Amino acid sequence: MLTYQELRKTKRRFLALTGLTVNEFEKILPAFERAYERKYPQSKTVDGKKRKRKVGGGGESELKSYEDKLLLALVYQKSYPLQELIGVVYNAPRM
Repeated sequence: MLTYQELRKTKRRFLALTGLTVNEFEKILPAFERAYERKYPQSKTVDGKKRKRKVGGGGESELKSYEDKLLLALVYQKSYPLQELIGVVYNAPRM
């Protein structure tokens, strides 16, 4: 699976896949985290409704860190791959 921790070791590949240097990526990461928390607060469902159950039910995300979530968004925006390719790169189960 493509991860931030692995990709950051190869600066040229990181730049080629994201369009950013590692330093630039790390500068925008805090803003991404704040925006992500505003968009998807833990007290609400994905639909924006108040939760009826505790957080943690349902399927677990393969992308656990904010770094990996931002990496996926940037790679997608830079190369606009098919969703099938994203699934392969991120080891998503087939539906």
